Amino acid sequence: MKFLKEFKEFAIKGNMMDMAIGIIIGAAFNKVIDVLVKKVFLPPLSLMTDGLNFQDQKYVVRESIINTQGEVIVKEVAVEYGVLVETFLDFLIVGLTVFIVVKAMNKLRSKAQDPKNEVVATPKDIELLSKLTDLMEEQNVLLKGK
Repeated sequence: MKFLKEFKEFAIKGNMMDMAIGIIIGAAFNKVIDVLVKKVFLPPLSLMTDGLNFQDQKYVVRESIINTQGEVIVKEVAVEYGVLVETFLDFLIVGLTVFIVVKAMNKLRSKAQDPKNEVVATPKDIELLSKLTDLMEEQNVLLKGK
């Protein structure tokens, strides 16, 4: 029963919910990026390269051997670098998008943590620390003046 109680506390605290939400959003984000690469970026790139389809690009190391009935006796051995190019584009787009989102979040966070910025509401703890710092500086000036 202790295990169930600990699990319930873990789930209620929000850790599990935050993780689940992050995983769900990440999966949806992955689908969006996949469509973006395959349906938006690759077709114009294919057009610029005379209809080159990256998924079909490969370097054949050994051709397949087919008998007279058309059956494959020995399978083809190939390095499919086109899939690597496509996956690399996925990675670059995801990386760039995450970078932009994190950069925007950091900018908003720094504005929120600046007590002198009145446009964005400053969290109470930072506001109180800022007032405490100002009071200590005033006290130091008064003590030095004596």
